[in-house]
Amino acid sequence: MTADAAARPLSRPRPRRASAAVQQVSDLGLLILAVSLFVGGHELLSHPLRAPLVARLGEKGFSLLYTVVAFASLGWATLLWRRIPADRLWLAPDWFGWLSVLLMLFAAILFVGSVTAPNPALMGMRAGGNPRGVQRITRHPMMWSFAIWAVVHIIVSADSRTIVLAAGILTLALFGAAMQDGKKRAALPGYGEHMAATGFVPFGAQLRGRQPWSSGNPGLVAGLGGLALWAVLLWAHPLVIGLSPLPAGAM
Repeated sequence: MTADAAARPLSRPRPRRASAAVQQVSDLGLLILAVSLFVGGHELLSHPLRAPLVARLGEKGFSLLYTVVAFASLGWATLLWRRIPADRLWLAPDWFGWLSVLLMLFAAILFVGSVTAPNPALMGMRAGGNPRGVQRITRHPMMWSFAIWAVVHIIVSADSRTIVLAAGILTLALFGAAMQDGKKRAALPGYGEHMAATGFVPFGAQLRGRQPWSSGNPGLVAGLGGLALWAVLLWAHPLVIGLSPLPAGAM
């Protein structure tokens, strides 16, 4: 070794791992912020800020603002989710893999049933008549479809980014459903009767004797439509997310 080489200070390797960890923590913090904006914006615009904004912007202007806020915050959260590396925190038991697939089928049936028949729990729809279809399973079928999706993905994915995103959707679904009940019960006289004949939690009305167990049948349209949606999601999941939702060794 020459004298010049000996005198030259040794180069230190760049702390790539530390830098990557700091970046991941930073992105995770931004993801928490984006999800908070998505959930908080939805709740604020749906309830305390709705009336004054509608008075100032009109229904169309308010709907446009609501859509922009929702899509912008959710889009930002999705971009951050894709940028953050997955860091698996636990392994779900093997049996839950098949249970998660069946739960997603149930969620798909609830979702299709919520959009193929009048649902008094949705904003802008009035209560009237006897509950039917998936409303007899839960008066918030759409919200519970999102909640089931969130719980399944928290348990199966088990990484920080998915926990943050799914927890936000879970909070929005269940808290939003409860807020809808309170608002509609105060505004619509017939909604109290609808609540008395249905359940918040799936099959809660059957357990409390409000509905017969035979009412657990979602109906032909919701059943077949949910099955079709579920099949499409199973097919598209590897293409969009890069992972198959089916348990290992199933295919």
